[in-house]
Amino acid sequence: MDFYGFYTGKIFDAYQYLGAHLTTHGTVFRTFAPGAARIALIGEFNDWQETPMHQVHDGHFWECEAADAAAGMMYKYRIYSKDGHCMDHCDPYGCGMELRPNAASLIRDMNAYQFEDQTWMQTRSDCKDQPLNIYEIHMGSFRKPSDQPDDWYRYDEMADLLIPYLKEHGYNYLEVMPLNEYPSDESWGYQSTGFYSPTSRYGTADQLKEFIDCCHQNGIGVLMDFVPVHFALDAYALSHYDGTALYEYPHNAVGVSEWGSCNFMHSRGEVRSFLQSAANYWLTEFHFDGLRMDAISRAIYWQGDPGRGVNMNAVEFLKYMNQGLKKLHPTAILAAEDSTAFPGVTKNVSDGGLGFDYKWDMGWMNDTLDYFRTDPVYRSRDYHKLTFSMMYYYSDQFLLPLSHDEVVHGKATILQKMFGGYDGKFPQARAFYMYMYAHPGKKLNFMGNEIGHFREWDEKREQDWNLLDYPAHQDFHRFMMDLSCLYTEHPALYEKDYETEGFQWLDCHQEEACIYAFERAGKEERIVAIFNFSDQAQDAYQIKVPGAKTLELLLSSNDVRYGGNADAAIEAARTENGFCISLAPFSAVYYLVTDQNVNKTAAKK
Repeated sequence: MDFYGFYTGKIFDAYQYLGAHLTTHGTVFRTFAPGAARIALIGEFNDWQETPMHQVHDGHFWECEAADAAAGMMYKYRIYSKDGHCMDHCDPYGCGMELRPNAASLIRDMNAYQFEDQTWMQTRSDCKDQPLNIYEIHMGSFRKPSDQPDDWYRYDEMADLLIPYLKEHGYNYLEVMPLNEYPSDESWGYQSTGFYSPTSRYGTADQLKEFIDCCHQNGIGVLMDFVPVHFALDAYALSHYDGTALYEYPHNAVGVSEWGSCNFMHSRGEVRSFLQSAANYWLTEFHFDGLRMDAISRAIYWQGDPGRGVNMNAVEFLKYMNQGLKKLHPTAILAAEDSTAFPGVTKNVSDGGLGFDYKWDMGWMNDTLDYFRTDPVYRSRDYHKLTFSMMYYYSDQFLLPLSHDEVVHGKATILQKMFGGYDGKFPQARAFYMYMYAHPGKKLNFMGNEIGHFREWDEKREQDWNLLDYPAHQDFHRFMMDLSCLYTEHPALYEKDYETEGFQWLDCHQEEACIYAFERAGKEERIVAIFNFSDQAQDAYQIKVPGAKTLELLLSSNDVRYGGNADAAIEAARTENGFCISLAPFSAVYYLVTDQNVNKTAAKK
């Protein structure tokens, strides 16, 4: 290992030296614990009796070899601090752990599984000019075994359940909530104890690799949530690992997060090397296609509060890590969950940015959902909540998220957020989702949104698939499938997401009628999207579409197949000044623009 690079926070491969590594003579164990007085290795292979570890290099690293230690066996480090205190720790660089509440690390042979996804890995992209339609899941509550409702499906078993579903629904990427090991189910993986250990809830490292391999062979990319800001308090993990504040800040004022976890001290090179090596580990060893990085606002600003100022050490860490990851994995996707207005989150580091590919558009999400919560009587007042997103849109490369955070903790599900009673929510939700899919930016939907989930998400229960026994949810589900597939099939909806030529307002001053219209353009295709978000029909809406000869209907949210009341195509009648269209209350329509440069067959796709 490059020890100087480790100390200065420059390396991305610390896990290849530290941790447990199989050899021809057994297993060699190494850990970094500069504050320890002494360390012993305990495990299955020595009957949990102490095998002394000896200091190597500069004395801050500890090492020993165990001839009888084999893959699958458990182990811990018994660390004696200089004040005489003793604690058994899991391995910070361990590649596997026991199922909670147990906390031993597991020896893994990380070279055993052989991937068969070479074609995918060679041809994948960061999707800037491609469709990126992400389905976010919590692995343990998508579905549960019918004979064991308190258990979980294994990683490899999930492939058979999930891949056909994703393909049928037009999702080309999957995002899984954190799969690093964590002790509390309620933390959903965001308070980790094993940053290199796939959680044993769903199986082994090889089974996770098999799952990702299967996804790739079916044309589906896999992203994982990664948490570089904080870690769990549990004493057997990183907290006071060697008897000192090795990974965390020594002072609670900045050392304890709002979730009660420990904040990483990004000013330490050893911590930076640990985190960026972990990020590289998931991308390299498991073939993940990218990382969605959690709580980036808490790295940019001290405790996430702009009033406390920018944490420059953490910002520089993000820049260096992202730049290094993109050099190692040019086509991997790096997405930031960041709700701040910090500039340049998705600009290249060389241009002064943080180097992310995408930033979650939390402003779009909040403004849009607030609008749809509002009584239609007051939507004219809030009309420009929906135009504001395009005022700042080109400042970063945005992704539109409707994530797990929006359907828990008293926030209500997406369908519930729509104003009014049960029957009135469905047409508004259909129009809302058509607005989302036509708006520039990549898409992310949390599991259950597509079936009109009414119960807030609970990590202990599977989704309420029985909702599909009810006609209203069947119709909504059919609509979401068609909309999702239409998005991936029409380049106008994604090809120029981040170019000003890809979007044009056609009408954004219908405050009283609550009508919006805009055009999306690809290289060879134009789509017009029109929305009536009022509770009143608009029988003769007039719109001008420059250069359009005809408008051919692609999708109507009011189609009877989706639970609407229109069983005929909504004709866009040509007039002297453009087109005349009748719009139902709470409805949306997409039209393909046809002219002398567009083949008629494209309109019938």
